[in-house]
This record gives sequence, structure tokens and C-alpha cells, in this order.
Amino acid sequence: MAGLLLPEAVAYSGLAGLPPAAGLVGLLAGLLCYSLAGRSRFAIVSSTSSSATLLGSALMALGGGAALHSALAAGLVLLTGLAFCLASAARLGSISNFISKPVLRGFAFGLALSVVIKQIGKMAGVEVQAQATPAYALELVSSLPRWNLSGLMMGLVALLALRVMERFRRLPSALIVIAAGIAAGQALVLKDHGVALVGTIDLAHLSWQLPSLSVTQWTALGELAGAMLLLLFAESYGSIRSLAIKHGDPVTANRDLAALGLGNLLSGLFQGMPVGAGYSASSANEAAGATSRRAGFVAALAVLVLLATVLPLVALTPEPVLAAVVINAMAHALSLDAFKSYFGWKRDRVVVVVAVLAVLVLGVLHGLLVAIAVSLAMTLRSQSYPVVNELARLGDSQDFIALRDRTDLHAVPGLLVLRPEASLFFANVDGVLETIRRRIIESAARSVVISLEESPDLDGTSIDALREFVAEQTGRGVRLVLARVKGPVAEVLRRSPGHPLEGQVLEIGSVDDAVRRLQV
Repeated sequence: MAGLLLPEAVAYSGLAGLPPAAGLVGLLAGLLCYSLAGRSRFAIVSSTSSSATLLGSALMALGGGAALHSALAAGLVLLTGLAFCLASAARLGSISNFISKPVLRGFAFGLALSVVIKQIGKMAGVEVQAQATPAYALELVSSLPRWNLSGLMMGLVALLALRVMERFRRLPSALIVIAAGIAAGQALVLKDHGVALVGTIDLAHLSWQLPSLSVTQWTALGELAGAMLLLLFAESYGSIRSLAIKHGDPVTANRDLAALGLGNLLSGLFQGMPVGAGYSASSANEAAGATSRRAGFVAALAVLVLLATVLPLVALTPEPVLAAVVINAMAHALSLDAFKSYFGWKRDRVVVVVAVLAVLVLGVLHGLLVAIAVSLAMTLRSQSYPVVNELARLGDSQDFIALRDRTDLHAVPGLLVLRPEASLFFANVDGVLETIRRRIIESAARSVVISLEESPDLDGTSIDALREFVAEQTGRGVRLVLARVKGPVAEVLRRSPGHPLEGQVLEIGSVDDAVRRLQV
């Protein structure tokens, strides 16, 4: 695991535009804190490609030189860690539910594609000014005559070697390829051919400190910390939960929030990268035979040994080889197989496509926020226009089910039974009641049952709308009963001023009970 994680930490530092030491600090902080405070026995907490890209985009947007970037990065990581700890204290372990799986998968694909395109630029040794991925790709293609073919060939050979060694999960393939790259670079004197090296990695002057930033800068970082929190926890909890389900392990979301918070706080204090539980590293830990959280602690010790023995050699790593390591790490996210089911189901296709395009066009931060907003908007839209089904009796039983093309269902003569197929709330209650009003007029029914089984609770708007609707229908001579009313709903209706929904209007029992009451 140390052989896998050490090169990735250095590579992700470059992805964020920070010195290699930042990735190494984040790696050690994440491994140590999660092994002490986390719950999953497989999770590996370190810097991840998505958080590194988000951090790099944020730093680019905020501007400034290398020194300011280090201070801003430390501030953002500290605020992210604090947000994790506060979320844990508030028991907000379900916050990752705000990012749906289609958003995450579309985001991961768009992110992977963006990262791969930009790493090709690093392999080719060209400086590209554009930030948006489409513009970056166009500028990269237009600079083809300036590509460094030596670096490009080295990166492609390294990538091929990594792909071949993927079959042998226990091999530290990234470390082997980097060692071979260092040897080849020195033997062929590639730096004389314009191939960049990682350069000196200074860990001797690390010390914990709070970054010196203005109030305006802290405020800007606070806004970014919310996005970083959502991204890291959605990615981390997705990895932790899938591995836990696979092995039947318990999951404690709030404890993991605290562990991730501690890891980011420690990393930020020492000017490190943001950290989370990436799926590829955690899966590799599982494949390597991890059986407890001690595996992460032992990996941290192994990383320390490597830093004490081979750190000067890591500085000689050719940049194209590190680019190959990043591209290989992103390869699993470039599969289209994860999208097939959404197009087959004809569900969430728009969300997936928007997530991919938003990341490519708007960048990581704004792309993620736009994808989340679209997902929530489409959910609200579907909830705002729910179907209202008519129910009918199944044979001679007491069961009432949706009246469709079935011959064994019998509508009760002179009586209309309706059920809204979504919970009533302020955005849909008027539309639902208007649909019910239309159905009553069309059927000329004088007795109506409305099943509220899909509404576990009601907000104030829904209560007011129901009261007005019942009063209106009663005034028209329609006998109306609410059936399958949940306990909290029944209680709040009883507490309504003047008790306008008592008697035959409120029915806590089944649809059959309500029908029988109206037939008396």
C-alpha cells in the first residue's frame, strides 16, 4: 500500500498546483487519524484525485503566487476539517445523500476526462493557459508542434506498464514504474531533452501553524469548504459503504465524519492536502489482505520508512511518469458501463449528462454544484406533479389497489377512492387537490375517500389547503373521508384550530374502513 500511495500523493500534489510535500503530509495525516478514529477496516484516507482537482481549481480562481496558494490551501483544508467535525457533532451523517449516484458517476466521469486531458499536457511538456477543459483541449492540440516527444513516449510507456501490472493486484505497480522511470531518466539524461523532474521535496522545515489570511480570504474559503465537504464525504462514504456491504460490516457515518475531520485538521495544520477515502486505494487495501484499521497505520509507518530512505530519489521522478500514474488512477472512472443502466431504465439520464458536461465546461467546483442543483430540481419537479390514482377493490377482499387494466378490480358504485402517489407538501398540494377536485366533478361522486398513506407528515401549507378543500367539498354536499392517515398527520390535524377535520372527515383506519363508513 505504501508503494501505491507514495507516488499518488506526489502526483496529486502536482494536480493541485502544490509542492509534493503537501501530498505527503496529507497522506500521513489521513492514514494516522483514520486508523485511530475511523470505523472501516478497509478505508485508506489520503489525498484523492477529485479533491486535488477541486483544490487546484479553487486556488486558480483565487489567484496569487505559490506562497499564497500554500496558505490558501492550508486554510481551505482546515475549514473542511472543521466542517467535518461540526457535521459529526450535529449527527449529519446523511449529508452525502444530497449528492445522488447519477451525479457522482457523471461527476467522476467528467472529472476523470478533464484530468486525463490535462495530464496529457504534462506528458507533452507544454504550458497551456486555458482552464476550461474544452478550451484546454483545443489549445493543447494547437500546440502540437511544441510537444516534447521524449516525455510523451516515456509517459505512454509508463502508462502501458501500469496497465499490464494491474493484473497483479499485490504488486506496488506505481512504485515499480516510478523506480524504472527514475533509472531511465538518469541513464538517458532526459532532463537535457526538456523532460521536467519533480524536484526537491523539502520535509525538513515542516511545522504546524495557522495560515495568515485576511477576513475576505477566510470568507471565500468558507464557501469552498462546503463544496469540498460534500465532495469528500460523498466519495469517502460511498467507498466505505460499498466495502462494508460487501463484507457485512457495520457502518457509522457520524464516526467517519469525525475521523475525516481530524485527518483534514491535522493535514491543514501542516500545510497538507485535503484527504478522503478514495475507492481505488480502499479497494487496493482490501485486495492486499487488510483485516483491520491497523493496515492503514502500518501503511503510514511504511511510508515513513520510504521517506527516510528514498526521498532524494523521488525528487528525480520524471513528470511524465507521474502523469501516467494519475491517468492510470483515473482509468476506472472512464468506463461508460455505469451509465448504461440509467439509459436502460430511462431515469436520471439528464442528470448524468449534465454532470459530465458541467464539470468539463464549468470546472470541478461549479460543475459539481450545478449537477447537484439540477438533480434536486428534477426531484422537486417530479414531486411537484405527482400522479393521483383511482383505487378499486380487489375481488371480494378488503384490499384496494390502483385501478388500471385489470378485470378483477371493482369500483364501488357512487363512491370515488383516490390516492396521491407522493407525499403532500407546499409545492404540490394545490396541484394534487385541483386534480382531485376535477375527478370529483367528472365522476359526479357524492362520496369520496382520499388515501394519505404516502404522506408521513404535513407542513403548514398542506394543512391549510386540506382544511379549505374539505370545507369546500362539504359545502357542495360531498361526503369526504381521509383514510390511511399516519399518526403524526392525524395528531396535527386534530390540533387544528376549531377541529374542522373531526368526525367522518378524519379516518385513521384502512381504505376499506373508510368505504364502509361512507356506505352506512
